Amino acid sequence: MGSADLHIHTRYGDGMATVPELLRYVADRGGLDVIAITEHDTMRAADEARELHARGDYPFGLACGEEVTTLDGHLLALFIDEPVESFRRIEETLVAIHRQGGLAVVPHPLSWLTRSVTARVFARVGNVQNDGVYFDGIEEYNMSPAGRVTSAKARRLNRNLFRLAAVGASDAHFLQSIGSAYTSFEGTTADDLRRAIETKTTSGAVGLLPRLSELGYRNIALQQWRGMMATPRSMGWVPTIRSFVASRLRRRPLPRSGRGATQPLDTPAPRGDIEQR
Repeated sequence: MGSADLHIHTRYGDGMATVPELLRYVADRGGLDVIAITEHDTMRAADEARELHARGDYPFGLACGEEVTTLDGHLLALFIDEPVESFRRIEETLVAIHRQGGLAVVPHPLSWLTRSVTARVFARVGNVQNDGVYFDGIEEYNMSPAGRVTSAKARRLNRNLFRLAAVGASDAHFLQSIGSAYTSFEGTTADDLRRAIETKTTSGAVGLLPRLSELGYRNIALQQWRGMMATPRSMGWVPTIRSFVASRLRRRPLPRSGRGATQPLDTPAPRGDIEQR
């Protein structure tokens, strides 16, 4: 069985390490067969990692991705080559991910501490019959503060209702947190991992979580500040503020994302859906 960490951040967003530092750390530490670089609303970190990984002799595979901010919560786009536009409804984002052959995994599901997919959105996506509008996996284990508060509920709902591929991911913003949750899969390569997600044969598990004193309290405070600034820094303040407003409206035109205008989407939520928090 192989192990993978599918959700890691860098200094291109709200992480604390550069891409070269991250790759060296994973290589020296060992224990992971595949990692995924998934920065907020940019492929710059993944592209740099892809280039360095291709030129280096690293003992692990690499999956390139992005943590996309949708109007309905964050969404991991894995195994993609091009950026996915942010600040759109999740249905449009899912289509865009699958159109380029990527996989869509829900990070820190149901969490109220950051933008997350709610039970109502899960139900809405489940009611759509269009091609491309579906989730491939869900983080049953996410060891960030946002992920830990709702992990038990996410596991229960996935096993009883959603039945998506179960994964574990650290959501690491510090090097020491990498591997604090991970995905087990049959095989050892990135291609093996992809097949396992597609066939729903993965499982999530918890690794070793570093103590706060190991990370340093000043570093933690700095990272929290970087976290609040990550999306505005990448996408701009005005589009970010508009996205907060639009995400709370049932009927509204989509804001401009900074990567080009989108057509208005005027789709109310299905009647009878009740948001669970």
